[in-house]
Amino acid sequence: MGFICAIIFENFRILRINYREKRCKMNAYISECPIETTLNLIGNKWKIIIIRDLLSGTKRFGELKKSVGATKNQSISQKVLTQNLRELEEAKLLKRKVYAEVPPRVEYSLTPLGQSLECVLRALESWGEGYKREH
Repeated sequence: MGFICAIIFENFRILRINYREKRCKMNAYISECPIETTLNLIGNKWKIIIIRDLLSGTKRFGELKKSVGATKNQSISQKVLTQNLRELEEAKLLKRKVYAEVPPRVEYSLTPLGQSLECVLRALESWGEGYKREH
């Protein structure tokens, strides 16, 4: 009985630690400045492009890998794409749906919170077009 209790306690402790780590990781995105918070969430090299590509609808991993890399005329590695997708999922900006099929099928789509970034991306697009015209 003591052995079972030790396993349950150890698993509970691991779950509690993982929850704390995830909460701390999410808190790292949050800043006093709302603009900084937004940039912390979506401002790396790939995330904004992933979000842009998912605005048109659900995509599979391979589709995202092609479309995201095509924009920057370079390829995104599978590892980097996976890491960015996980971080966006943890931030509740996208959802991942796994189908019980062989081979496995995984689809990614924006959550309502992720879709709410469309106006931000449109504003960035407009600003970028103006900048390109003048420079």
